[in-house]
Parts: sequence; C-alpha cells; structure tokens
Amino acid sequence: MFRPTALSGVVIAAGCAAALLYPAGPAGASGSVHLSKIYYDSPGTDNRSDASLNAEYVQIKNSTSRGVSLKGWVLVDASRHAYTFPGYTLGAGKTVTVRTGPGSDTSATKYQDRRAYVWNNTSDKATLRKSSGSTVDTCSYNSSRVDYKIC
Repeated sequence: MFRPTALSGVVIAAGCAAALLYPAGPAGASGSVHLSKIYYDSPGTDNRSDASLNAEYVQIKNSTSRGVSLKGWVLVDASRHAYTFPGYTLGAGKTVTVRTGPGSDTSATKYQDRRAYVWNNTSDKATLRKSSGSTVDTCSYNSSRVDYKIC
C-alpha cells in the first residue's frame, strides 16, 4: 500500500514543474489551413487587363498532414466580395492561389473570373470561412508602402 510522504510530494511537484518547462511538441504541430499571403496591389497600372487582375491574389496553405476538402469554403474581403470553392481538396502541405481575374482552374490555382479588382491597394481584410460559416482565418493589411502581406 502506498503512503504519501513529504518526500513523494516534493518529487511530484518537481516533476510537474519540469513538465511545464518542456512542452509536448512544437506549437501548431498538427498544422492548419490558413491564409498565407495576399498580393493586393498588382504591379503597374490598374488597367483591368487579365494579367493585372490575376497579379492580385490570395494564397491559402494546408500545413496539415492530410488533404482538406474546401468544398463550399468562402474567401471574402471587407466589402463582401466572395469566392466560394467548388468541390476541391487542398493536398497535405500544398498551397492554392486564388487569383482575381479570369482563367482556367488547376489544382494549384483557382480563378474568381472577375473583371474588377477585389483587394484594396491600401487596406482590407481577408477572411476564410468553412461552408458552415465558421471563421478559419483572417488576415488584414493597412499599408500602401508594400504590395503584399505575408499572413
């Protein structure tokens, strides 16, 4: 039969203190799907050409160890311009680029097929939501000195 003593209490307390000093694993070890970059001010003149519209984009990264279905997920700006993902799975460790203008979708690039810019050149907020409406991630910027934001 175990009978606690003062010494066993000290040993237990020391073990708990040591456990607090050494976390179980790195933060975010399980990964996430998150906004990674917004290129909000395309190079050159904003002339609404396909090249200019498509130089404006958002990148979304899956840092998990498995593919994640983005079907029905929504990428939206502060003015409520929304892009809804069709049936699509973002592979483990992969990044998808969502471009503003027209184009043909691939596994690495999706096109919003818009004829006007979405992301303001000085400040805006990107929000990524699941099909249920719950927010997955947000990324804001407020600068005209650079053309992109690493989220």
